[in-house]
Amino acid sequence: MKAASESAPDYQPLYRQIKYLITESLVSGEWRPGESIPSEMQLAQRYSVSQGTVRKAVSELADQKLLVRHQGKGTFVASHSEERTKFPFLHIRPDDGDVESLSATLLDLWRIKLDARSAAALQLEEGSSGWLIRRLVAPAGVAAVYEEIRLPGASFEGLAESVIEEHDCMLYSMYEASFDVRILYVEEKIKALPAKGEVALQLEVASGTPLLVIDRTAFTYGDHPVELRRSYCNSADHHYRNHIV
Repeated sequence: MKAASESAPDYQPLYRQIKYLITESLVSGEWRPGESIPSEMQLAQRYSVSQGTVRKAVSELADQKLLVRHQGKGTFVASHSEERTKFPFLHIRPDDGDVESLSATLLDLWRIKLDARSAAALQLEEGSSGWLIRRLVAPAGVAAVYEEIRLPGASFEGLAESVIEEHDCMLYSMYEASFDVRILYVEEKIKALPAKGEVALQLEVASGTPLLVIDRTAFTYGDHPVELRRSYCNSADHHYRNHIV
């Protein structure tokens, strides 16, 4: 039995200490995405606290979408396995409707050395080993988004085109299933830029066409950045939509 005070900061409320310990188990892979975690009673016994304290910790983790509650079944580690239908971080929508279908096509995969800016954003040294993925994304069957994705090499050792294509180029579910990297949240910056060169060619637009450019950093446990993504979006028939609460 592990006491709550063993490794969690003792200056936090008790339920936050329990949340910290549960998160440690998620990070270590004790409970993998899609798997159920122990019941509230079992967790209360494990950490020598009340069920109410555990319930509050679990509720906060569920609010943050690290855990998912299924009535009558239990609490499960959140997973991107249903990414094809949910796409929680996709905000590009057709002007005349919602995204009912979405596909992605791999253009190429390169082993690279990260430039100074990319390395700093991923909290690595300049010149560190990395990956560059280029793909086209087609909301509602229209190839409207060209993307360049940079990943830290060490976290994705063994990445290959065959691995990406095995997952139909759906990256977050691939990260999770093949590399035990779960994306918890993303930060995005948006600006307008003209289409040039390869970008214009891939999106089949004239050079100079205005594009919506989204720079995204994706984070895993511990607020650790594990992906940089630049998305060039043809907004002629699409728009960016976000729900803010």
